[in-house]
Amino acid sequence: MSHLPQCPAGISADELADDPTVGLTQEAIFAEALISSRQNILPRRLSEPGPSAAQVEQLFRAAAAAPDHGQLRPWRFVLVPAHKRADLAEVFARALMDRDAGATPEQIESAREKAHRAPLLILAVACLGPREPDVPMLERMVSVGCAVQNMLLSAHSMAFGAGLTSGQAMSSPHMRTLFQLQAGEEAVCFINVGTASRRKAPRLRPEPTDFVTSL
Repeated sequence: MSHLPQCPAGISADELADDPTVGLTQEAIFAEALISSRQNILPRRLSEPGPSAAQVEQLFRAAAAAPDHGQLRPWRFVLVPAHKRADLAEVFARALMDRDAGATPEQIESAREKAHRAPLLILAVACLGPREPDVPMLERMVSVGCAVQNMLLSAHSMAFGAGLTSGQAMSSPHMRTLFQLQAGEEAVCFINVGTASRRKAPRLRPEPTDFVTSL
């Protein structure tokens, strides 16, 4: 004879029916909490300590778990260690001066300062040149985005803050030279990771009914 599950003490059957976690595994509950609580943290709000070497390796292992049609690995990542931040700062400054000849010394210095914020700084690069099999570029960019999101969620699971930054400097020839980008490669964004000094109030996220339709 089958036995119906019993309601936990003090919880009515109606309350149990309204609980979205009923029937979910602990892994599913954790994943939902992790995804829904992640925030983009501005680099100026990220400070030491940053991830350890072992934790950084785990971030990259998370990236490696991204969907990858054709096993092309259409992404790569470049660490920017502390002793190379000055080189990146000059790229930011030169990129600004290239597009705005009238930039003030204060604006140029502000551009340089952006290279020195988060303890861990990583450039995400999309590899979109000819490959075999010839997977469409949009599919490859989906893989890039998944790899980046996996890293953000992994950092969040370690209690670090993380955020993405980009801007007009990403397409600068100085950026391509510094990071030795090859034909078919594009700098997508920087991944910034560290200890969050302050977090924002959770933002209102759209309801599925706002963006889901059915044929």
